[in-house]
Amino acid sequence: QVQLVESGGGLVQAGGSLRLSCAASGRTLRNYNMGWFRQAPGKERDFVAAITWSGGPIYYADSVKGRFTISRDNAKNTMYLQMNSLKPEDTAVYYCAARSYLDYLMHTQTYEYDYWGQGTQVTVSS
Repeated sequence: QVQLVESGGGLVQAGGSLRLSCAASGRTLRNYNMGWFRQAPGKERDFVAAITWSGGPIYYADSVKGRFTISRDNAKNTMYLQMNSLKPEDTAVYYCAARSYLDYLMHTQTYEYDYWGQGTQVTVSS
C-alpha cells in the first residue's frame, strides 16, 4: 500500500499563495488517481481537486476554479496543489488521497479514495 505525507501548509494573508505537496512512499504514485480534500472545523471533508493517474483529465471544485492548480510528478512520486488568491474561507486542514482503481472519471467523494495523508493546516487571515 501507499503512504502519503502532506506538507506546505501555513499561515498566509488573504490574497497570498501557498503550494502544498503530497509525497508518496511504499508504492509508485503512477498506480493511483489522486485528489485533494479539505476540512474546516465543524464541517465535512470536501472535495477540492483531482487528477488522474496519467495527469489528465483534471477536476476542480467550483469554489477553487481559477485559483488552485493540481499537478503531479510521477517521477518524484509527488502531487502538488498550488493555491493562489487565497481567501479566509479556504482555511482548513488539507488532505491528499489516493484511489487504487484507475479511470478517467471525476471522483469527489471521500469513500472513493483508499489512502489518506495526515493533513496539513492552511490558515488564511483577513
